[in-house]
Amino acid sequence: MLLNQAPAFLPVLPPVNSSHRLALAPIATPNRLLLGPGPSNAHPTVLEALARTPIGHLDPLYIELMGEVQELLRYAWQTDNRLTIPMSGTGSAAMEATLANTIEPGEKVLVAVKGYFGLRLADMAGRYRAEVVTIEKPWGEAFSLEELEQALLSHRPKILAIVHAETSTGICQPVEGIGDLCRKYDCLLLLDTVTSLGAVPIYLDEWKVDLAYSCSQKGLSCPPGLGPFSMGPRAEAKMLARQGKVPNWYLDVSLLNKYWGSDRVYHHTAPVNMNFGLREALRLLAEEGLEAAWARHRSNAERLWAGLERLGLELHAPQHLRLPTLTTVRIPAGIDGKAFSLHLLNRHGIEVGGGLGALAGKVWRIGLMGYNSQPENVDRLLNLFESELPAFRPGAALAGAAV
Repeated sequence: MLLNQAPAFLPVLPPVNSSHRLALAPIATPNRLLLGPGPSNAHPTVLEALARTPIGHLDPLYIELMGEVQELLRYAWQTDNRLTIPMSGTGSAAMEATLANTIEPGEKVLVAVKGYFGLRLADMAGRYRAEVVTIEKPWGEAFSLEELEQALLSHRPKILAIVHAETSTGICQPVEGIGDLCRKYDCLLLLDTVTSLGAVPIYLDEWKVDLAYSCSQKGLSCPPGLGPFSMGPRAEAKMLARQGKVPNWYLDVSLLNKYWGSDRVYHHTAPVNMNFGLREALRLLAEEGLEAAWARHRSNAERLWAGLERLGLELHAPQHLRLPTLTTVRIPAGIDGKAFSLHLLNRHGIEVGGGLGALAGKVWRIGLMGYNSQPENVDRLLNLFESELPAFRPGAALAGAAV
């Protein structure tokens, strides 16, 4: 047979359709300073870890790393929860895991809604056939213990879900005492810590939180792709006592426990390099120390708040409820907030976010999270607000033309 002649046993294939074939240069991305609601810029050390050569997800070295990640997550959350793992997915996957594993059809779930992500919790709970009851506060307020107790007394839910750090409003919900109420009325406390983990004080065990979730791309200074998840003993007992299987195979903690627990039984191919990155991000957090990280975020947030107010801008959240990681700034009357955000991005490479839901078009959302929470970033942004926002005020173009 000639060398260039195809073997007779190969099938005859149709011609390849090349209509979607692209000839592209290697990827090139601009340098952005991400001061929006997330993601934030990842720490350079974390990026270096992501670029390391992958190893197998059952490699002994990787299994050792898994244990390190779990232990460091316990430190970051201040918990001893055995089932503390990074879900292979973004924060929304971890959010869904808390509900998928604990809701049984027809059970009542109470969601305390004070922003966009409370609404998402309610939507997810309904998809698992819960009887969802919501209580609501205006987008810029938090719930009192008295309001929550009245709702627990009236509705007697199996789960109370509430957002600690509401990314849409910049509100930090006081949590102390809510866990005691949940035990009094025999329900689980589920807490969203997406915009607080690693940056705002959290004490899962002290606060008696039964379920918590977060993300990798905000206070932990890692790119998006993993969703930290923690389940306490009361939630674990509820999961183990359920009448049927968890209705989401991928997020079933009873199965994932066999991989993240002592058995190390294969469940799915883990995102190895993402966990390299998360391990380094958590290592850096432990190296800095939680108290120092929390103080750094608070100090830089206060620097931002004071600077914005000096410029005559109004902050949406009352000071005693403000998140150090996410500041909502009311867009002055007559200013096109989206146009100014695009100007910052296109001219200066700085991202700030717009409002969501009830606050769409009404606020900018400025994030100072993880690696990005630095005084030089605060000063750079304040200088741009001072020097360039006036050009976006009503009449500014006409005044400039007259000169």
